[in-house]
Amino acid sequence: MAAKSKSKPKHIPQRTCVGCRQVLPKRNLIRVVRTEEGVRVDPTGKLAGRGAYLHDAKRCWEQGLKGSLANALRTSISEQDLVALTAYMEGLPEEAPTEEGAPQAGKRLKKE
Repeated sequence: MAAKSKSKPKHIPQRTCVGCRQVLPKRNLIRVVRTEEGVRVDPTGKLAGRGAYLHDAKRCWEQGLKGSLANALRTSISEQDLVALTAYMEGLPEEAPTEEGAPQAGKRLKKE
């Protein structure tokens, strides 16, 4: 039998930003997790609990904090957690850096 000449491409986990609904590699998004202590940002991506993902842009965080983040986490976000998440959001840039080849949020690819 002939040996395989091509190796399988490495699997890259995909996640959806709950703010803009764009699907991107998991490493390009920030995880927010619901724990017993409340809702918090998970920089390691390894905290136990239900998680949701957002771009690192204020625009997506503003959209997410309006309600889509709470829906994704299946909880209501307390005032204390909302203040902490808003403070984190203030340190983010206005627009997310776009990955080369990926469509920007809200834009569709043209069919040729």
